Amino acid sequence: MLRYFHSGGSANTRHGDGSLSTTAPGQEEADKFMYDPRDPVPTTGGNHLMTMNYFRGPLSQEKVEERDDILVYLTAPLASDIEITGPVKVVLYAASCAPDTDFTAKLVDVHPGGKTYNIADGIIRSSRRNQSAAPELIMPGEVYEYRIDLWATSNLFKAGHRIGVEISSSNFPRFDRNTNTGVSGRDSADLQPALQTVLHNERYPSHIVLPIIPR
Repeated sequence: MLRYFHSGGSANTRHGDGSLSTTAPGQEEADKFMYDPRDPVPTTGGNHLMTMNYFRGPLSQEKVEERDDILVYLTAPLASDIEITGPVKVVLYAASCAPDTDFTAKLVDVHPGGKTYNIADGIIRSSRRNQSAAPELIMPGEVYEYRIDLWATSNLFKAGHRIGVEISSSNFPRFDRNTNTGVSGRDSADLQPALQTVLHNERYPSHIVLPIIPR
């Protein structure tokens, strides 16, 4: 089942106007954020094996969602329980001013009081958007389709909860920062900020694919 991204161009932070619905978008203003690899989004929970300085599993996401470099899209409060079981994928239409960058996606469960917990997440490097081909830099300003694999999961979103998606460009240190230069951070200390644009309109309908189990 698809849930499409919508906004009036201000989906930044958990207080923005981003929404998710089954209705495909029409003509809508794109969302923008600045990704600065010198100030990456910190890893907050998730499926990782890092040291105990970084707690694993579902953690509260409210603090990290206050960042302006995170776009947040939410459904309306659910009228009934929704179970998802299986692979989750985000299809993102985005542009960057950089020749190479990353895009991240995170599925979250928003409780009626606003408490938010991560369910699944993933990342894609723009130069490796075609996984079966050799790495290829992008043209700055050009729109590309990115298919972000959030892997398989299972969760029951209870009635009154909201299904949410976070979009950003880093999840550090779980994933290495993209320098936005086209050169690996292993080979260069040059870190450049990049303006990222996420589109959700009739031509570029960004969305999440959820494996909803009929009840």
